[in-house]
Amino acid sequence: MRAVGRPPKVRKFILWSSGGALGRLAEFPILHPALVLVLAAALDAALGDPWSWPHPVQAMGWLIQRGGKLGWQWFQPPWMQRLWGIGLAIVVIGSSGLLTAAILAGATRWHPLLGFALEIVLLASCWAERSLRDAAQDVLEPLTQGNLAQARQQLAQYVGRETTQLTPTEIRRAILETVSENTTDGVLAPLFYAGLGSLMGIGAAPLAMAYKAASTLDSMVGYKRAPYTYVGWFSARLEDGLTWLPCRLTVLTVALLSGRPMHVWQLCWRDARADPSPNAGWSECAYAAALGVQLGGWNQYQGKPTFKPYLGDSHQSITAVHVRQALALTRRSFYLWLTAASLLTVGQGMLSVR
Repeated sequence: MRAVGRPPKVRKFILWSSGGALGRLAEFPILHPALVLVLAAALDAALGDPWSWPHPVQAMGWLIQRGGKLGWQWFQPPWMQRLWGIGLAIVVIGSSGLLTAAILAGATRWHPLLGFALEIVLLASCWAERSLRDAAQDVLEPLTQGNLAQARQQLAQYVGRETTQLTPTEIRRAILETVSENTTDGVLAPLFYAGLGSLMGIGAAPLAMAYKAASTLDSMVGYKRAPYTYVGWFSARLEDGLTWLPCRLTVLTVALLSGRPMHVWQLCWRDARADPSPNAGWSECAYAAALGVQLGGWNQYQGKPTFKPYLGDSHQSITAVHVRQALALTRRSFYLWLTAASLLTVGQGMLSVR
């Protein structure tokens, strides 16, 4: 309904408040993808992932848990569990991406501003830069205050290893390993796929959400131990493949930001290949080399000692300062990638209108 007879200024305000400024972004395809990326990053930086708020990963986790349990209960032969695991991955990843795209399409048809805002919220939920920083601080704070028991308890929420007997040095190593590994699969890889989705015309959120589903699958069922061995086999391999390129770009970024790119690359080439993971070892080694510390060593998992290859040189003990430097590296890498992705989407938009 038109605002007939209203003063021009009032009509402009009504147009803006009904989505005139942001809701008509469909008319400006050049800026839309970059704005989604930047505003989602701002939302993640401001809020992170509050524990009490609903999150898409909760729905993914429920589906994965139910699907995995049915797989190893219904099927005994390994080959049948493998097939079930392939189907589970396809359903979880496909439904995450397609449902996100469908929700955004419906919201945009309802009102462009609603679709725009929802895309920002969903994309922000795929990134863990703020959450990773908060998790590290949750452990560092009691550790710095000398409360070793609380630091161990806090750390147990974020790592799979047993924490009840860890020394302060081992706790700081665990934090640094968590930060360096999750920088790739929790921060930069989702941003990589968000930017790729924007450039492909799919949209940032659907592709980032699909990658988030693959990462969640790997973290829940992608283990070599029973009962996950066969059901999670495909999910683990798929996540390794999807993360391979973002991980190498992460190593390159950390190396450049460290100011010693050749040193970082040489240590990664020397040590990271010995790690059983094709990605985690590279990401952790890049941080170890950049900070001048050593990661890896003995950990306890379910009462069993497990050795991970040493990464980097042991020039100095890991301190809280190194953890904060690692978080700063993650933040700088994230904003460097965010800038690059935003500029690429704007550049593509400018070329497409010529």
